[in-house]
Amino acid sequence: MSDITDLGVAALRDGVAAGQFSAVEVAEAFNANVAAAQDALNAFIVVTPEKAVEAARAVDAKRAAGEALGAMAGVPIGMKDLFATFGVQTTAASHMLEGFVPQYESTVSQKLWDAGAGMLGKLNLDQFAMGSSNETSHFGNVISPWRRPDGKAQLTPGGSSGGSSAAIAARLAPAATGTDTGGSIRQPAAFTGTTGIKPTYGRCSRWGVVAFASSLDQPGSMGRDVTDCAIMLEAMAGFDPKDSTSLDLPVPAWTASLSADMKGKKVGIPREYRADGMPAEIEAVWEQGIAWLKDAGAEVVEVSLPHTKYALPTYYIIAPAEASSNLARYDGVRYGLRDLPDGAGLQDMYAATRAAGFGPEVKRRILIGTYVLSAGFYDAYYTQAQKVRTLISQDFARAFEQVDVLLTPTAPSAAFALGENVDDPLAMYLNDVFTVPASLAGLPAMSVPAGLDAQGLPLGLQIIGRPLDEQGVLNAGLAIESRAGFTAKPGKWW
Repeated sequence: MSDITDLGVAALRDGVAAGQFSAVEVAEAFNANVAAAQDALNAFIVVTPEKAVEAARAVDAKRAAGEALGAMAGVPIGMKDLFATFGVQTTAASHMLEGFVPQYESTVSQKLWDAGAGMLGKLNLDQFAMGSSNETSHFGNVISPWRRPDGKAQLTPGGSSGGSSAAIAARLAPAATGTDTGGSIRQPAAFTGTTGIKPTYGRCSRWGVVAFASSLDQPGSMGRDVTDCAIMLEAMAGFDPKDSTSLDLPVPAWTASLSADMKGKKVGIPREYRADGMPAEIEAVWEQGIAWLKDAGAEVVEVSLPHTKYALPTYYIIAPAEASSNLARYDGVRYGLRDLPDGAGLQDMYAATRAAGFGPEVKRRILIGTYVLSAGFYDAYYTQAQKVRTLISQDFARAFEQVDVLLTPTAPSAAFALGENVDDPLAMYLNDVFTVPASLAGLPAMSVPAGLDAQGLPLGLQIIGRPLDEQGVLNAGLAIESRAGFTAKPGKWW
């Protein structure tokens, strides 16, 4: 049998249920991998080996007693440190929340624990989920397990869910939670040769998730393959009365309905995504994806999403505006960091706390957001951006009158080296050019690995679906996955 840590969610769950190995054996194997890689990769902010073993013992006891096991039973996972976890520090990778220990559990994490999953630890991310490279964390950069052939440069695992993607790619966890505001599940998945899905906005509860931009944030699942993402998403999703944006709908049986057969389906190729200066390797992998879906029986149709070019500027008005409002709560009074200089008054404390607690990227976005919401500029920027967001949603609605899903690249390049774009915010923001439009429209979208570039680094393809059609997205992803035969993994150097 292969090493336990080479197995994904489905294989681990089924193996535990069949008695091939115990849940405790699984937890201990992954705990050992986490401990061995932590200094090199910095994927976790907090490790909780005891939590993984405790959940595993409960699963083994249930199996021994002949009780029914949950959909994630015996599967230890990484939890992005944006999800509140009872009794375990939750920081959003910020000094502002360092030392904050919630006395409650996020809805998504509770659903996963109820399904039998265990927690290996809290995963590193870009601070408050603001970033595309995992270089803004107060707790240091996450290092991708992937390397270029010369092995010199440290590469980004993507962001903001970089700890999640690095942990899965390095076999530190079989799966992990992520959150996606403008591409923070899909882009890291593409950079690390893993799979990740952002469901329809409202499918997974945001209650207990540290807020960035409330009309965009959406939890999702990340794993080794499409099936693992479907299993985990089923466990995470569902109505939550504590979240006013939660959809009061039953959770479909996505896993049971998985099919790689695309006969009778139409796949749209948005002409506006063929950006000027697109690298030839990205173009080539996109064409390969089109060929795979044709082979699966799909008809390919070119469609137009005319407002695509406005998506990125629209996002970088709306998201910072919501962030500036959400992050106003971190004032040094109620929880988190308090910086109180000698003789300081209340206003001085606010200023000192926020200056010390937030990193440069978070401050940049708060400033942008405050500016676009200010009295003189609200209509010129924020109101206009909301109108354009509506136009972008209408573009998608018109396209989905003709096709079932859309196929695009996930990111405009393979993973870049840490430090390459850190001094150029605009270059960094362009990483989200293919993922942001679906976020603005609240659509389900996923990234699946499709191949390697000339330097042996992973490239991903993105599937975007109609609202609530996660099944269509998963099935198209499975069709690509089954034809791509992607088995590459990073060579172990840590």
